[in-house]
Amino acid sequence: MSKKRVLITGAAGFLGSHLSDRFLKEGYHVIGMDNLITGDLKNIEHLFKREDFEFYHHDVSKFIHVPGDLHYILHFASPASPIDYLKIPIQTLKVGSLGTHNCLGLAKAKGARMLIASTSEIYGDPDVHPQPEEYWGNVNPIGPRGVYDEAKRFQEAMTMAYHTFHGLETRIVRIFNTYGPRMRLNDGRALPAFIGQALRGEDLTVFGDGSQTRSFCYVDDLVEGIYRLLLSDYAQPVNIGNPAEISLKDFAEEVLKLTGSSVKISYKPLPKDDPKQRRPDITKAKEILGWEPKVNRAEGLKITYEYFKSLPQEEWMKQPKEFYAK
Repeated sequence: MSKKRVLITGAAGFLGSHLSDRFLKEGYHVIGMDNLITGDLKNIEHLFKREDFEFYHHDVSKFIHVPGDLHYILHFASPASPIDYLKIPIQTLKVGSLGTHNCLGLAKAKGARMLIASTSEIYGDPDVHPQPEEYWGNVNPIGPRGVYDEAKRFQEAMTMAYHTFHGLETRIVRIFNTYGPRMRLNDGRALPAFIGQALRGEDLTVFGDGSQTRSFCYVDDLVEGIYRLLLSDYAQPVNIGNPAEISLKDFAEEVLKLTGSSVKISYKPLPKDDPKQRRPDITKAKEILGWEPKVNRAEGLKITYEYFKSLPQEEWMKQPKEFYAK
């Protein structure tokens, strides 16, 4: 019996590469696609020798052609860091709109089930806490983060339209802050930024007074949740994230303790529209998927720190002077 075939867009990125690993492990034939605008071939070079993996260097915002059968499509192509989407706002909007439309059209043509990577950012700076899937969000469409937030909100609307109008099998995962090996030290998010600054002996940058909260999910847990959602019968959005909430000030203290660094914490003004609270309500994931995170933050941080520490020192130096505590 031939293997089921899955297309993963954004395959050379942090999450896409881990998903490629997982689907290969589960016995699928994986087709990775990435235009490498933020992805890195280093994340998937260990897969190139495999017969059950192939790679297409392609921008999904343009017409997609994949020969042969396709059973599943996972659309993970998109800049995910504020550093990236503020630098390439038009491409961010295009991959969420045109890219999603192209993937949905391909899924319809192939009779494939499609899962899209949405985000906790669709909730904006929430006035409901923790955030359940029924909450519609508090987003500034013309603010600096709007190019990412609204691209993802449109992506969800387009996906549901294909589901209801065309009867396409679709799944929507709303991803909360995720971390682990293969993150970029210079991607501008709080965790790699803190570790990068500690490795270089720089003070850790915290925005505002550091009371804003985040909830960090280890990548293996996230991938498990995505895998279960894809194979489930549930078409509505599902939050996947770790509800263990921590303030960014306390998180910076954790990183200092982990790294043994003697640097201090420096405070800078809070960026515009920066969310004050972020914590997923994972009731649906528990009830529908039987999923909840297993890796605690101390364990996951240690693995991630060891990964970053093992990188060449020139990688440590690529960290931008500014970052956004997503």
